[in-house]
Amino acid sequence: MKIKSTAGIKVSVESLYQANESRPLASHYFFAYRITIVNTSNYTVQLKKRHWYIFDSNGMKSEVEGDRVVGVQPILVPGQSHQYVSGCNLSTTIGKMHGIYQMMRTIDGELFNVKIPEFLMIVPFKLN
Repeated sequence: MKIKSTAGIKVSVESLYQANESRPLASHYFFAYRITIVNTSNYTVQLKKRHWYIFDSNGMKSEVEGDRVVGVQPILVPGQSHQYVSGCNLSTTIGKMHGIYQMMRTIDGELFNVKIPEFLMIVPFKLN
């Protein structure tokens, strides 16, 4: 598990290869990842946007931006957490991701960025 904390918002990530969703003969590898966001600050915050940087082992880079995460813009009071699962397709057996969430303090509307830690996606047979 990878963990990073920015401005009192802790983000942890776990990834898992999804063999049943992958087609290795077609160079299609699918990874699920679980994100947990914990508000350790003194303010209520809302997740507004996400920006992902995705890299495969062929040197290809892609970016994904958008409002919400899996359809929601969670509001987190101090001490509260939000968890979701999403996924990523790669054309190689190894890749990595990292990114940024744009958060907003609800008390004053101040926007700030929270770093999502870099994590690896590796097909298990590559670890032998």
